[in-house]
Amino acid sequence: MRRRLINSTLAVVLVVIAVFGVSLVIVETRTISASAQESVESEALRLISVVESRLLGEETINSGVLAEQIDPARFALIEIPGREPISVGERPTGSVLRATETGEGGEKVTVEESRSSVTREVGRTLLIIGAVALLAIVSAVLLAVRQANRLASPLTDLAETAERLGSGDPRPRHKRYGVPELDRVADVLDSSAERIARMLTAERRLAADASHQLRTPLTALSMRIEEISVTDDPETVKEEANIALTQVERLTDVVERLLTNSRDPRTGSAVVFDLDEVIKQQIEEWRPAYRSTGRALVCSGKHGLRAVGTPGAVAQVLAALIENSLMHGGGTVALRTRVTGNQVVVEVTDEGPGVPAELGARIFERTISGRNSTGIGLAVARDLAEADGGRLELLQQHPAVFALFLSRVPVDRRTPERPVR
Repeated sequence: MRRRLINSTLAVVLVVIAVFGVSLVIVETRTISASAQESVESEALRLISVVESRLLGEETINSGVLAEQIDPARFALIEIPGREPISVGERPTGSVLRATETGEGGEKVTVEESRSSVTREVGRTLLIIGAVALLAIVSAVLLAVRQANRLASPLTDLAETAERLGSGDPRPRHKRYGVPELDRVADVLDSSAERIARMLTAERRLAADASHQLRTPLTALSMRIEEISVTDDPETVKEEANIALTQVERLTDVVERLLTNSRDPRTGSAVVFDLDEVIKQQIEEWRPAYRSTGRALVCSGKHGLRAVGTPGAVAQVLAALIENSLMHGGGTVALRTRVTGNQVVVEVTDEGPGVPAELGARIFERTISGRNSTGIGLAVARDLAEADGGRLELLQQHPAVFALFLSRVPVDRRTPERPVR
């Protein structure tokens, strides 16, 4: 591209120089020739005037006197009736410029000058024009190279940016070149890079969330299937199968929720639901896992509460908190429901060492974990809570107390305390 820009610019300059240079040479040649001819004619006119004035004054007319009145490079022939012709200077050979003037008494003056002087003047003019043309060509080449670099280098950068985008590196460069058209292309590429970066981030986040959120229901489902495989009691098999079906439904809900959040994380499907049913479901799912580790999972507080949210999402939030207590806490894990203002609060606490002081303020950040875990469980849980207008907070670090706040729907019946089980 650089070569094409330079060649095209140079071609334009050469054409302009050729057109205007030839025209200028022709005009200057004619001007110089006409000026030389006028000078010879003026000299002849002046010389005839001198001759006439001397004849009238009866002064001496000879070559010595007339030589003082004429340019030494010129030749003059003075013809006076009744006298010998008088010549001044050396007569030129070849092509000459000639002017003849005649006086009132028949006097005749002829002045001649060689055209070589005109040729020399034209040569000097051509040399000047050639030097100017050469300077113009050099300047045009330098400007063409500069302009070619100004245009070609940005295009090379833009091509490299596009190649990086195609190879999976979506970092925008935010580099501009001072050329509106190229800056527009750079804007589009940077916008595309940002969109690709957001898409890649969303995909990675979806993969991480899916691996984390699907693990819990799959683990619970496998536990139910194991229970079915080791028992011969039809009633137990039926009960475990029903629970397993519930787990499958929850797994389906998790997948649908993940897909919805991947399209728009702010999208929620909040409805009015019975909070007791969700808590009961979680207790039934996690109690075997706690029992196998010699720990207890209990619940207390008000019952008959109705809240606004997505049951599946609330179940996932509680599952994340219960699993977090199972992995990082200790002793009995308690779920307690209470009412504060127009909100329903579900608190999850245990008797373990609590949350380290250095993690307290960042516990809900992704990749933040006190032990060898992924560090995304609590972050996903907070996202799920906020998607339906709720919130998830760490109320106390020692021992750890997590609280899920949901909008409350009042009921027209008494809400006695639920006994600890």
